[in-house]
Amino acid sequence: MNVQETSLPGVLLIEPRVFGDARGFFLETYSSQRYADIGITGPFVQDNWSRSCRGTLRGLHFQIKQAQGKLVQVMQGAIFDVAVDVRRDSPTFGKWLGIELSGENKRQLWIPPGFAHGFFVLSETADFVYKCTNSYAPEHERTLLWNDSTIGVKWPSDIKPILSEKDQNGTTFELLETYETSPT
Repeated sequence: MNVQETSLPGVLLIEPRVFGDARGFFLETYSSQRYADIGITGPFVQDNWSRSCRGTLRGLHFQIKQAQGKLVQVMQGAIFDVAVDVRRDSPTFGKWLGIELSGENKRQLWIPPGFAHGFFVLSETADFVYKCTNSYAPEHERTLLWNDSTIGVKWPSDIKPILSEKDQNGTTFELLETYETSPT
């Protein structure tokens, strides 16, 4: 597999080895030893799968306690995936990156604890799957407003996104309660 550092320390772009022939393809989506060798040690305690239609924007979510690291990928379709550094003591605090993930490119993104995460669906539908290093804890979840001007994420579309009520009512970066660097 090919692993690339990104502009946000700790966030890794992973391109698994794909073995293909006339029958189709095979790839290993996760191997604990192989991923531990690149610093992704887990343990993973929860797997999630979402299907969304074109124009759906989910995020930007994170947990201030029981923080989750996420290994994300798209099985079908295409998304624009975004990570925002919400670690107050980080030199990249408030910075973001966006990467296209698709069933076609088969890329994965490792987003460690301390980052808000979200995505925008580019294709007709997208199946998005991810492994989490901690369980979902709604009492600790926070939502950064998807279009906060301080962060300035450049979403890849001029269309009005389809948002949940929670995502419509996210908190601005200025007022955001940030990730605890010593999570409990």
